[in-house]
Amino acid sequence: MPTKAKNNTNIIGFKELRENAGKYISAVEKGKVFTVVRRSRPIFKMIPVDEWGDEGLWTKVVDFTKFRKGGVKAEEVLASLKRLEDYSPSTI
Repeated sequence: MPTKAKNNTNIIGFKELRENAGKYISAVEKGKVFTVVRRSRPIFKMIPVDEWGDEGLWTKVVDFTKFRKGGVKAEEVLASLKRLEDYSPSTI
């Protein structure tokens, strides 16, 4: 059973991880972070993989779900940007 540390990290024992690895792997895939301890000492952290290497670098500019419930297709956004580019005179 994981416990919470002051920094909101879940702490689990190494034995607990070994016995319930599948459960913890699924939780990490969903974004949870665990610090694994052995004899009350932290030995490693389990964190989700950042496949693109850009974790925390993105900022939401526009929420397209406000325009349409399911969002807007990328092709529509690109076509609109292209029309704007063709319409506006170059400033350079």
